[in-house]
Amino acid sequence: MTEPPEPPAVRVLVVDDDPLVRAGLAMMLGGAPDIRVVAEAGDGTEALSMVDRHAPDVVLMDIRMPGMDGLAATEALRSRTRSPEVIILTTFDADEHVLRALRAGAAGFVLKDTPPAEIVTAVLRVAEGHPVLSPEVTRRLIARVADSGQDVRRARARDRLALLNDREREIAVAVGEGKSNAEISTALYLGVPTVKTHISRILTKLDLNNRVQIALLVHDAGLLHDQE
Repeated sequence: MTEPPEPPAVRVLVVDDDPLVRAGLAMMLGGAPDIRVVAEAGDGTEALSMVDRHAPDVVLMDIRMPGMDGLAATEALRSRTRSPEVIILTTFDADEHVLRALRAGAAGFVLKDTPPAEIVTAVLRVAEGHPVLSPEVTRRLIARVADSGQDVRRARARDRLALLNDREREIAVAVGEGKSNAEISTALYLGVPTVKTHISRILTKLDLNNRVQIALLVHDAGLLHDQE
């Protein structure tokens, strides 16, 4: 019997302005059998060039760099039609720059002192289309970062969510509450494939990249029970 082909390795670009940090991350990730580090970059401008040249699946992006920082690079990448997933690499989890990167479409963030095995897991999860932080973590981050434009953001978020029908809005709120597809399926008496279809439609209607952005929008709109 012919063995099934091995799945292709996840292609990763490592972006950090510290050469030692880059080398350490590249060595650590390169040791994983299902990850291949295709390039390294020292700032956001170089990162965009490396993405064009090497087409990585995942970019591990430092947030603070001279020149074009990780936030600007993330916004530029995630505005493209075909964009790699982005994981923000940061020293501080309660950081307004991290929150802006999540709003721009980053799939999550990891702290620089995260154990190597957890960074590998995060890269693999993101490559499979899963965010690497839960909506609960996102909400804690939002709560810890000073938010000066809350009223304006709430009005804008509610206007955007008004584009959804009642069922889609119900599912969006469930995503914001941190429920998995299976949990939403049980709570709303829907099949899991139906839930997935609704979430895909929500992402399309609202021009969002991932579940994290749905959760942020629901939070901004003030629709979670602990915000009322």
